[in-house]
Amino acid sequence: MSTRRLRSEDYNDYSSTDVTPEGSPPGGMNGFAHPESYQRFGETNGTTWYQTLIHLLKGNIGTGLLGLPLAVKNAGILLGPLSLLVMGVVAVHCMGILVKCAHHFCYRFQKQFVDYGGAVMYGLESTPSAWLRTHAVWGRRVVGLFLIITQLGFCCVYFVFLADNLKQVISAANGTTNDCNSNRTVTMTPTMDSRLYMLSLLPFVVLLTFIQNLKVLSIFSMLANVAMLVSLIVIYQYIVRDIPDPSDLPLAAAWKTYPLFFGTAIFAFEGIGVVLPLENKMKNPRQFPVILYVGMTIVTILYISLSVLGYLRFGADIQASITLNLPNCWLYQAVKLLFSFGIFFTYAVQFYVPAEIVIPPLVARVSERWGWLVNLLLRMALVSVTCVLAILIPRLDIVISLVGSVSSSALALIFPPLLEIATYYAEGMHPLVIAKDIAISLFGFVGFVVGTYEALVELVAPAAAVVNATSAMVQ
Repeated sequence: MSTRRLRSEDYNDYSSTDVTPEGSPPGGMNGFAHPESYQRFGETNGTTWYQTLIHLLKGNIGTGLLGLPLAVKNAGILLGPLSLLVMGVVAVHCMGILVKCAHHFCYRFQKQFVDYGGAVMYGLESTPSAWLRTHAVWGRRVVGLFLIITQLGFCCVYFVFLADNLKQVISAANGTTNDCNSNRTVTMTPTMDSRLYMLSLLPFVVLLTFIQNLKVLSIFSMLANVAMLVSLIVIYQYIVRDIPDPSDLPLAAAWKTYPLFFGTAIFAFEGIGVVLPLENKMKNPRQFPVILYVGMTIVTILYISLSVLGYLRFGADIQASITLNLPNCWLYQAVKLLFSFGIFFTYAVQFYVPAEIVIPPLVARVSERWGWLVNLLLRMALVSVTCVLAILIPRLDIVISLVGSVSSSALALIFPPLLEIATYYAEGMHPLVIAKDIAISLFGFVGFVVGTYEALVELVAPAAAVVNATSAMVQ
């Protein structure tokens, strides 16, 4: 799950004129176009390969990472990491498909830049089906809808994450010590329900989203990234110590919990929305394929290592966020607060995208005199909606899995392979490529249906059967 989403409209793209109005760019179906035949020229002040790599990492690392140890528990100590590796490979492949199709339409229609929604729309216009061509504009609308759902879903996750961690820190305040090596159990002080913490946070989050300047938000984003990086380093140094005997951990968990693993994993890997804007902003976009594969390799290694080490360290006691398993000493309480600080400011960055899609058309319907007030009221309403949804689903593991299954699976797994078929079918595709694309989309669709169903079943399960994601007992 991404901590930073980039809007394609914020970037300019310059494609070469060495194209033909019809057909594919050189390289066609063979992945990315060859560097010598495909040239895209960014602005002179565009991003370097290093800056693009950092942005790609930031766009894929967020709260989903902290929930992966529990996801591995839902899949098994062997099946979990293997599944994460497979999903990482498939997710990166789908990112490559999206970039390739965008290149195709840039050449074909002499476009400076094609975003995700535009690529799907042009793909539908390229199909042999007259009905799909007529309704191609719905491709852009559907992608926009899922993007809104995904981003607001991330915001719901942030509310639950903040409430769970703040509640635990405050509950253990009286028992917090300077000794981080003791294994004693801390008795928690009774405190208010986590849903009341969400309501308490609401006014501050609303005020934060009133900041509409991207340059100002970028400052908060930088602070958030630094806070989360420091927190991850401290978490890693703790979980690699004193790992118990893993022989009691199941190699493969019950299949009933595997869909919950799917939802959490695809939530973490859903960074496909950043790839086109990042490529477009580069000084030398021809370097992007290498950056994409290197960056996502780093992300996949990070995901697998933290999820496996976290599950090995805490075993069956692993919670919805690994931060909730940290000891109640001041160092690790500070880590929880530091990561919460980062997530709080990340909310504004994630909220920016759906706000820019939903609010401007509505503000345009009123007079300029009242536009600013309507703008603020709509922002307050959208934030309140995410807070209410978080209150209705106060379990961090379930809300992550639900958002991942419902929306992230569509954007990351279902749409890109179908887009490749729509784009190149009329030009001729190898049957194996078609079969591969259909298999990936079916995999995403099955995960979407089963993952959503199991998350909803888990949500309404009796309290006795539910793992308490905000347990008050931490070793």
